[in-house]
Amino acid sequence: MSSVPAVVIGAPASGSGKTTVATGLIGALRAAGHRVAPFKVGPDFIDPGYHALAAGRPGRNLDPVLVGEELIGPLYRHGARDADIAVIEGVMGLFDGRIDEQIVTPARGSTAHVAELLGAPVLLVVDARGQSHSIAAVLQGFSTFHPGVHIGGVILNRIGTTRHEHILRQACEAVGVPVLGAIPRHDELSVPSRHLGLVTAVEHGAQAYTAVDAMTTLIARHVDLAAVVALGGSRVSAATWAPDDVVGEPAEGSPVVAVAAGKAFSFGYAEYPELLRAAGAGVVEFDPLTQTLPAHTTALVLPGGFPEQHLGELSANAELRTQIRELARRAPVHAECGGLAYLMDDLDGHPMCGVLAGSARFTQRLTLGYRDAVALAESSLHPAGQRVVGHEFHRTTAEFVGGFDPAWAFRGRDRQPVREGAVCAGVHASYLHTHPVAQPRSVARFVQHAAAFTKLAR
Repeated sequence: MSSVPAVVIGAPASGSGKTTVATGLIGALRAAGHRVAPFKVGPDFIDPGYHALAAGRPGRNLDPVLVGEELIGPLYRHGARDADIAVIEGVMGLFDGRIDEQIVTPARGSTAHVAELLGAPVLLVVDARGQSHSIAAVLQGFSTFHPGVHIGGVILNRIGTTRHEHILRQACEAVGVPVLGAIPRHDELSVPSRHLGLVTAVEHGAQAYTAVDAMTTLIARHVDLAAVVALGGSRVSAATWAPDDVVGEPAEGSPVVAVAAGKAFSFGYAEYPELLRAAGAGVVEFDPLTQTLPAHTTALVLPGGFPEQHLGELSANAELRTQIRELARRAPVHAECGGLAYLMDDLDGHPMCGVLAGSARFTQRLTLGYRDAVALAESSLHPAGQRVVGHEFHRTTAEFVGGFDPAWAFRGRDRQPVREGAVCAGVHASYLHTHPVAQPRSVARFVQHAAAFTKLAR
């Protein structure tokens, strides 16, 4: 069974230019007439937004830590349908992934891990500033470090001069790694960043398109696109993942599930609305900054994002805050990270929805990492005792004053035990991001609760 060819964009370390190269390559290949499927390794919600602009189709994630190794191939096939090539942007350094007590190579969830699972070649992006002949040692090491990972070529980034490029090319030739591109320094392409990484594409607005166009032009000018296409390959024998196959019988009545979107709530996996629809829901997106709940809403999804950047607008939409407070008394509500903060009485002193008694505030401390969690209470999403792998990624913190059941128990920073989140009525709120593909029955359970509420509301 053949699969769509892919190239994996990796690097020796973060900050080498993977996002610029991957996004520009997606755009340049599309401009050249290819149907490009974009992917991002790991739990990143920001880069896929730029990938989507460049590709004209959803950006998707491939994370073997969150969904398991066995689903990477099927999810790849699902996301690459109708494409003729895929571009997969890696995470951190090529071999960097989840830090476990026992060291494995490549690390779980690393770019190398995903490349090996897919049988796809790696195109290594190397920041060439401050080095010349030493690049040969870097490439030799990365090429031979793990036999299951094939370095198919290198893109030299941030080249200083023509002579600099000539020396680097000679060094690459000496170790047998072909140079597929040489990109000059391009400070003008820097994308605005904040405490959790890049500013999201939806927040960046029209400037995001300008940035993507600039990346596309840069890569089209300095990378051999034909050589990249020729390099592409994959060996995926698994069947294609399909949401209809994993959620069971759809709920009756087409309950309306409202999903918050827009500038404040943009952190979501592309498969979540697909699973909701397969489970029988009618999915309607809305923007909490400017809109109220869609008509006939019987369940609500509040994903993560950056609500702390839009406090005035969120607080000013008092009608929506009242609607959500009333809905949450009986209907199922799934809130993650920024969604949890929005459900609190206030966030940094600004009135929020008042569903969960207590306050949320922005801090200077980043909480980051994978967590092995167990559900502590029955909820509209999970039965008590269900085990999941999730990911924390936030700088806000919540202090509850109500008598809520915690949503999860896990070991957090420094392996200390944590009881986190809140479950009350139909609400399941937590800072833990989970991948719905790993728990499709939880999505079906959520929609069934929505359908039950629909019957009660009639």
